[in-house]
Amino acid sequence: MLYAAYQAHHAALAPWRAAARSLADTLHHLLPDGPAQSSLDELLAGGALARSVQAGCDVFARLALTHHRPAYGIERVTSQGREHAVVEEVAMRTPFGTLLRFRKDGAPGQPRVLLVAPMSGHFATLLRDTLRTLLQDHDVYLTDWHNARDVPLGHGRFGLDDHTAHLMRFLEHMGPGAHLVAICQPCVAALSATALMAQDGHPAQPRSLVLMAGPIDCRVNPTEVNALATRKPLSWFEEHMVHTVPWTLRGAGRRVYPGFVQLSAFMSMNEARHRQAFDELYRRVAAGLHGDARATQTFYEEYFAVADLPAEFYLETVGKVFQTFDLPRGCLGWRDTVVDPRAIRRTALMTVEGERDDICSVGQTVAAQDLCTGVRPSWRQHHVQTGVGHYGVFSGKRWQREIYPRVRELIHQADQAPQFAHKGNMANVAP
Repeated sequence: MLYAAYQAHHAALAPWRAAARSLADTLHHLLPDGPAQSSLDELLAGGALARSVQAGCDVFARLALTHHRPAYGIERVTSQGREHAVVEEVAMRTPFGTLLRFRKDGAPGQPRVLLVAPMSGHFATLLRDTLRTLLQDHDVYLTDWHNARDVPLGHGRFGLDDHTAHLMRFLEHMGPGAHLVAICQPCVAALSATALMAQDGHPAQPRSLVLMAGPIDCRVNPTEVNALATRKPLSWFEEHMVHTVPWTLRGAGRRVYPGFVQLSAFMSMNEARHRQAFDELYRRVAAGLHGDARATQTFYEEYFAVADLPAEFYLETVGKVFQTFDLPRGCLGWRDTVVDPRAIRRTALMTVEGERDDICSVGQTVAAQDLCTGVRPSWRQHHVQTGVGHYGVFSGKRWQREIYPRVRELIHQADQAPQFAHKGNMANVAP
């Protein structure tokens, strides 16, 4: 019932938001940018009242969730001193995700990297800055996960095992010699996929594995997010957080953890900060300072684009990763196989954490180093980035200037190292 009520409310407000957006755009074209130079200028431009109406309409129109992936918007990138056009190509597609390749026209051969985006209520465009930075020196593929509410029920379930299987299948499609970079929640699946492929001697097991701000062992320095997951039994999450997609949508009947529920939880944790941001947005638009307002507008366009998670994936992640800690305890299963990170021997490993991360605290990601005892010490690296929180690990100036150079160095060294050239029999990892 909650999802149906939300959808009805969303649909009812849609024409009003569209009208507000149209009026705000019209006034923006009529009113001059920047603060008025004189009272006469302001009077001729429509006055402070018109600016106030424009600002109010702009804020009202933006206070709405969207359920479609925004554009990545990466059209060109500079690589090795030359500018290249970037072309998005579908390398592989399943009902639940697309393997996107961001091909650089005319670029020389570079290490192939699979960038694994989180399935955490937002689209993979959340990694736009990570992607753009990696494109400077790599041939980048990205897991573009689909919104579960758009996946017809006939395509079946999608659980944690299916997520891990997708990563193995994507790596297999890319072929031997690729590298794996996982951000946040999929670090568990990325480590599991690498271990399973190593256990099978799969030739497409990655040459390097970079785990960034991921919950490998949530028993270490538990955050408020971790405490919330252990405070209630799994049955409580199923009863209160899982809802059914209404009949008006393509995924009608599918049980999901709705993106709007996730976003509401995130915003409630920092309600005052979000309210302040929109108050400031109103003041800047009302003052004609559209350039100053653009950063806030861009952030919320991305933040309010939400994606639903399949219920199976959500519940299994809460249960196995955040409640029973299956991977660090050595009892995480994949189908009929126990995941054994000790089998990883021919993959370089790097873990990255943020000093101020309040979602995945220091110690939770580096735990992978203790699990992967088969990796030589000379091919293990760990980096704690000072002064950044969760998002600063993979986005922003610290990521670009201090973290990325270390990631790039590891990938390029592993790409050239002969000991990481894998041989073995192909395994059946089809989801």
